[in-house]
Amino acid sequence: MENINHHNHVNKKLPSSFLTRMKEQLGTEYDAFLESYNSGRTYGLRYNPLKLDKESFLKEMPFTLREVPWAEEGFYYEAAQQPGKSIFHDAGAFYIQEPSAMAVVTALDPKPGERILDLCAAPGGKSTQIAGRMRGQGLLVSNEIVPSRAKILSQNIERMGVANCVVCREEPKKLAEYFPAFFDRVLVDAPCSGEGMFRKDDVAINEWSPENVSMCAARQRDILEHAAQMVCAGGVMVYSTCTFSVEENENVIDAFVKAHPEFRLENTERLWPHRVEGEGHFVAKLCKAGEREQESQSYRTMAQELTAVRKNNKKGIRKERKESNNGKEKNKVRENETTSKQLCESFLYDDLGLTEAGAERLIIERVLFNFGEALYLIPEQMIPLRGLQVERPGLQLGFCEKDRFKPSHALALYLHPEEVRNHYEMTIEQAERYVRGETFTVEAERKGWYLLSVQGCSIGFGKAAGGQMKNHYPKGLRR
Repeated sequence: MENINHHNHVNKKLPSSFLTRMKEQLGTEYDAFLESYNSGRTYGLRYNPLKLDKESFLKEMPFTLREVPWAEEGFYYEAAQQPGKSIFHDAGAFYIQEPSAMAVVTALDPKPGERILDLCAAPGGKSTQIAGRMRGQGLLVSNEIVPSRAKILSQNIERMGVANCVVCREEPKKLAEYFPAFFDRVLVDAPCSGEGMFRKDDVAINEWSPENVSMCAARQRDILEHAAQMVCAGGVMVYSTCTFSVEENENVIDAFVKAHPEFRLENTERLWPHRVEGEGHFVAKLCKAGEREQESQSYRTMAQELTAVRKNNKKGIRKERKESNNGKEKNKVRENETTSKQLCESFLYDDLGLTEAGAERLIIERVLFNFGEALYLIPEQMIPLRGLQVERPGLQLGFCEKDRFKPSHALALYLHPEEVRNHYEMTIEQAERYVRGETFTVEAERKGWYLLSVQGCSIGFGKAAGGQMKNHYPKGLRR
């Protein structure tokens, strides 16, 4: 692929066919667009409202920040500050995200209590922004079909202390069959040719071609078709890309609206790198006709299903199952879930000293579910998981080993310091030692499990004994 510079002063070698197209597309703004490639890329982060309010965040963070105008959670930072190396990043106090990408969730406008789908969610920037606006209420389904990327997505959901999110690994077609007309809001941040990545990623430049643009457009149309089937009456769908191509943006949306009169295009927005401080994004908001129902009666949640099972068990219904191997296995699973719940409750109340405020937010009577070897808290509005490829079914609480409960790191990141009596606020120095896997000295009278925090943000668990706080920070996360 031929790479040329239309202007000698442009630092990056951009594909000639890309430059020719952009000159036709932008007209008199082309020179300003080209000049933007000589500017340094922009850096942004979002504070996490699930951990800190905005005032506390600005007070506690040791960075110089400027507000991003199109995202209430967003701030610009200076590259030299490297917040990704900060312990506050480990604690989930913020998420590092390209500033113009933050405009997508602003357009989606998620609300607490809603059912929301992020269809192409990895690595998790938009999902965690959605979760922050949902304030832990409602259901967020975040999907990523590539297993390695789904794991990264799941890790970011965990780090940000999100409890009401189910992470799936499914094709859009399969999800559409599973969730017809289910979601109040659907985000399609579609895979694209990545032209908005050119300023910060040479790989994106090398992989670009007109053929790839056309291939992306075809895939985007297919994804959008399946996404539309999952939007409820009166619901909202937002389509976005980080590319400049009309073929992947306006043309995709125009074709969709013509084929789907039930959807109305409310508005489109382009963020250009020569107009705003950002790498560039396209956003389109579509509204589906009809009245949004308060509750869908056609879906049976996991909570309803488990309640029915327990009720049947109490009545002694289908006793013959107990005599079959299958029945024995099911009974064993139920016994394990009961034991897991009891051990989990004992840990929370007896070992951690869960307060009334903590119990109110962590209501373990909701939907507890053994998934693999771990115990999870499933979002109340989630429907049964049967048939779905699931990476993470909710908030991982921990594991049962013999007669002991081993809490998960995800539980620590979810809890707030004031929600447990056994809480230890670390100094910055202690926190930095903690994330390296080291122990630190504490008062001799301290014993047992503690939720550890730094500047009011929970960061993990420790266990005090003999004047030392033993380290339970996951080995895979240590520096």
